[in-house]
Amino acid sequence: MGRRRLLLIPITGSLLLLCSLLAISEAANYVKYKDPKQPIGVRIKDLLKRMSLAEKIGQMTQIERSVATADVMEKYYIGSVLSGGGSVPEPKASPETWVNLVNGIQKGSLSTRLGIPMIYGIDAVHGHNNVYNATVFPHNVGLGVTRDPVLIKKIGAATALEVRATGIPYVFAPCIAVCRDPRWGRCYESYSEDHRIVQLMTDIIPGLQGEIPPGSPKGVPFVNGKQKVVACSKHYVGDGGTTRGINEDNTVISLEGLLSIHMPAYLDSIRKGVATIMISYSSWNGKKMHANRDLITGFLKNKLKFKGFVISDWQGLDRITTPAHANYSYSVQAGVSAGIDMIMVPFNYTEFIDILTDQVNKKIIPMSRIDDAVRRILRVKFTMGLFENPHADLSFSNQLGSQEHRELAREAVRKSLVLLKNGKSAAKPLVPLPKKAPKILVAGSHADNLGYQCGGWTITWQGQGGNITSGTTILGAIKNTVHPTTQVVYSENPDKDFVKSNKFSYAVVVVGETPYAETNGDSTDLLITDPGPSTIENVCGAVRCVVVIISGRPVAIKPYVSKVDALVAAWLPGTEGQGVADVLFGDYGFTGKLARTWFKSVDQLPMNVGDEHYDPLFPFGFGLTTTGIKKD
Repeated sequence: MGRRRLLLIPITGSLLLLCSLLAISEAANYVKYKDPKQPIGVRIKDLLKRMSLAEKIGQMTQIERSVATADVMEKYYIGSVLSGGGSVPEPKASPETWVNLVNGIQKGSLSTRLGIPMIYGIDAVHGHNNVYNATVFPHNVGLGVTRDPVLIKKIGAATALEVRATGIPYVFAPCIAVCRDPRWGRCYESYSEDHRIVQLMTDIIPGLQGEIPPGSPKGVPFVNGKQKVVACSKHYVGDGGTTRGINEDNTVISLEGLLSIHMPAYLDSIRKGVATIMISYSSWNGKKMHANRDLITGFLKNKLKFKGFVISDWQGLDRITTPAHANYSYSVQAGVSAGIDMIMVPFNYTEFIDILTDQVNKKIIPMSRIDDAVRRILRVKFTMGLFENPHADLSFSNQLGSQEHRELAREAVRKSLVLLKNGKSAAKPLVPLPKKAPKILVAGSHADNLGYQCGGWTITWQGQGGNITSGTTILGAIKNTVHPTTQVVYSENPDKDFVKSNKFSYAVVVVGETPYAETNGDSTDLLITDPGPSTIENVCGAVRCVVVIISGRPVAIKPYVSKVDALVAAWLPGTEGQGVADVLFGDYGFTGKLARTWFKSVDQLPMNVGDEHYDPLFPFGFGLTTTGIKKD
């Protein structure tokens, strides 16, 4: 017994010494910012004090996927990467390809001295619209018609899952512009001309990010885990109010008008925990928003207490000057001094980094401004759990284009349709259309064109015609819906003789606008794209017809209204064209009410509900209803 005790004493001592050394080692390696148990404020403070100027400016820099290599991320400490419209790793890229892309870039960020993960962002403005096989929801112009915050929250949650399916945690959505003039090429990205509907639709934010806990501090961002994404309300502020609807132009309005029309949805966004806000290219009363310190720092950050980060638009600093990039040094100083935290450079990142570094070293921009920007960026990254889960994985890959999400999009299509006319007299309505008929005609350039019915910001930035992704065209939906004995004849642009000689029971004509985005969509005439007008004339002059308009806004239809039996505004419904047939054939009723005023003539524009000389073709809130067999 005595011998054993003697042996035990040195062994126990050695273990104690080893444990002490390990504890000392752990304490030496312990860093507060890597500890998820620490409060976020403590983590930010600990990390910020460790960062060099180069590391701080790197965090403020967002670059495009095409120039983002692991080496670039590591060398310049880049804080964020994005895919611009249509920027994909390869055509029809799978979730696995996307995940590998994100992780390859992230590897460079995690190799840096402090291992601060980058955040990858993408435009997911009506579903995960850059990605092949994703569910493409109706554009906002249609969703505003629904006035349904429960639906929009579900769409946000579904979009978050599909974006996470590709390993991406940040979306540049929602657009909460209040479009006051349909001549604007981005009007389809706006829910309504009425700020109250836009405010209602900010419920997409808790869908995307998660529901902010009650009692959360004002202005603090909230992102609830790996099933959710960081959202971005845009474009701050007044983007939908420019003169004659000219994109990126000047919004001439009083402060009272700006605050009462264009600002309210930002207050709702902040209250719901939105993590980021994007600045508008436009000006307010001649002052570029990207250089407007009063509205970015003074109002958004100081008065509204927004604690997330403020991001520029694509080359937003460049466009402070005319021509763009004419004096980039001035632009950097103006934009960063105004309070922009993350700059969507997106290509000439060394130029941006060099200029900003020089301006800080020369005390043109104070270190306090840089620290404010980095503190905000880190707050979002810590809040979303990016430090704990920096790598993308395939755990949500089955969510991309899932049947559940497509059914949700189909419901959204049904609720977004507006019936503008039904029968040449109220006693003889045409819809719901009979499913059983000897022979029916489907005509029009937009009837069998998935790309057209999705619109801009789909697969590519501008959008394009054709079979661009997976989905159901309106022609396909009609064929799925009618009785098996009903003969469906499709002719894109038939002549009158063809229509008359075939003795059709009725016709469905689908025409409208072809896809566009941003400035390319600015229009002074708002005409239906040729040969749409002649298709309406040829078909509706010979047989009873319902005309379905596929467009991103109200268009010039007054000359045709008297010639058609029924008229439907379908907006840009996305991939689930079956929703159009669901309502046309009476499975579900028409319920949509216009969230935009439909003008008689473009000469009346801008014309919005409440205006003194309000004389629309169809007023805001108009929409005929029908009764369906089923209910949503």
